[in-house]
Amino acid sequence: MFDHLREDIAVVFDRDPAARNTWEVLTTYPGVHALIFHRLTHWLWGVQLFWLARFISHIARWLTGIEIHPGATIGRRFFIDHGMGVVIGETAVIMDDCTMYHGVTLGGTSWNKGKRHPTLENGVVIGAGAKVLGPITIGAGAKIGSNAVVVKDVPAGATAVGIPARILDQGKDKERDETAQKMGFSAYAVSDGGNDPVAKAIHALLDHATQQDERLQILTEQLAKLGVDLEVDEKVGSAFDVTHLNKIVD
Repeated sequence: MFDHLREDIAVVFDRDPAARNTWEVLTTYPGVHALIFHRLTHWLWGVQLFWLARFISHIARWLTGIEIHPGATIGRRFFIDHGMGVVIGETAVIMDDCTMYHGVTLGGTSWNKGKRHPTLENGVVIGAGAKVLGPITIGAGAKIGSNAVVVKDVPAGATAVGIPARILDQGKDKERDETAQKMGFSAYAVSDGGNDPVAKAIHALLDHATQQDERLQILTEQLAKLGVDLEVDEKVGSAFDVTHLNKIVD
């Protein structure tokens, strides 16, 4: 019990720069209080003292603003930052080193008995206001963006954003950023997860520019093999000496 408490305090210092000392953490952090209550209620739930477990859980929700069902399984070094409005359902499973912000729901999508809440693998981070619903699995190291609604599995290490949540293509985002830099503007804050038509248009233009760059690169490589002298302008792009090309064609 005390080993878990020491870990709970240590993880606050690791993940919250506002934490100043142990006494402050013990007395003013509702996420720590909620976990202490949950360990008690989870034990009571395990020995089938269901009403007592639910009653203490109810008191904990009133005190902390965090609702954790006694049946939920929570691993070590779990950190709830701020915490107000967090709801964790009965069959939810949270593994080690996960982080959760305020307003998060780990909820169900069915009234059927059995597994109906999410499983978070090691190191998952869930942003404020996100809703993770159903008996799905969020892979190790995955990140869920603020206010996302997740109803499907998320692969390990992926980032999911939007309503309904979509997996960001990190490779595509990197290509777009590189193309934007070449074109002389920044694509900062143009997210891929929204329904903004301007953002979609910009992404389409960047994707098209990337494809054209790839085709030009292939073309210049083939012309170089034919002995055509190439001239490259970093601002304009690849170009070639038309005179030499005409000689080859003739």
